[in-house]
Amino acid sequence: MEASTALLWSWLGILTKKRYDALLEQYGALEKATEYLGEELFKALGCRDETVMKAVSRLEEFDVDRYQAELTKRDLAIISIDDDSYPALLKEIGDPPVFLMYRGDLSILSSPCIGLVGTREMSEYGRRVTEHFVPRFAEAQMVTVSGLAQGIDAHVAEETLRSGGKTVAVLGHGLAQIYPKSNAALAESIIASGGLIMSEFPLDTIPDKHTFPARNRIIAGLCLGTVVLEAGEGSGALITADLALDYAREVFAVPGQIFDLNYAGCHDILSRGLAKLVTDPDQVLREIGIVASEKKDIHIVFETNEEEQLFGALTTMPQDVSGIVTKCGLQAAAINATLTLLELKGVAKNVGNGRWVRI
Repeated sequence: MEASTALLWSWLGILTKKRYDALLEQYGALEKATEYLGEELFKALGCRDETVMKAVSRLEEFDVDRYQAELTKRDLAIISIDDDSYPALLKEIGDPPVFLMYRGDLSILSSPCIGLVGTREMSEYGRRVTEHFVPRFAEAQMVTVSGLAQGIDAHVAEETLRSGGKTVAVLGHGLAQIYPKSNAALAESIIASGGLIMSEFPLDTIPDKHTFPARNRIIAGLCLGTVVLEAGEGSGALITADLALDYAREVFAVPGQIFDLNYAGCHDILSRGLAKLVTDPDQVLREIGIVASEKKDIHIVFETNEEEQLFGALTTMPQDVSGIVTKCGLQAAAINATLTLLELKGVAKNVGNGRWVRI
């Protein structure tokens, strides 16, 4: 497909795979169909009146040279479903995007990808779940895929970068801006670390209630499996899980406490047999057939008896300092200093609100 043709049809934002196939059947090539662009063709493609009016307006204002210059300035590229570099797994779904605009290293999509999704209202527990799963996937050379929204999505990207892995952010809007703006620096870090941001939408598209479900199908389509790390009832992450099931991909969910509304969505898909319960990333790796490297053993060298005693008092469940004082009998001042030393050794972590766990 000619670059100018791809840019024009992508700019119009109306070309689903079904409409694309219909145009190829009638005209043989998209370049030929372009000669008939206008209201009549838009209606023939089944576009609603509102969409037809919008497409006609965008057609009139389109300037291929200006649009290409804008993409070049932003270091963006575009591919079509006909291109050899188009992601193979994504092409297998029923409604793959005809065009993808991206920035970064597209080749990482040839590596095994895992979708990691969850709520924007990330809890302390959801944060710990993310930090439990993501580093292991990075160690197994899996590419993480999320949506760069607030909460779980952003933390998936952050943890992947912290673990030295590659991550993909699929956006529910055009790449002219990053929403929310607070994640703009994170998007730049993803690119700088050899990752990828991508979208099917025209450059100037702003997010709305329709763009995010469309984005979710791309996340599900790119990946061998999708893990729901934290999701309440009605969470958008559950849409991604449903789509992954439709595409015959693996779906996993992490459980929470039965009283935790932030995990009501996870518990629902687990109880209905729509997802496999997982508590460890190696369970996911085995199910999707990834041969992962062995976990690295951490050899702990304790400098003092207090360090060893305090480490023995920590568990994987959060405890505050007063509770640790009761368990090990050390003074609070000594415990605070020793906890800091254990955190520097990488064997303890402050999970917020003055509570500590062993890792």
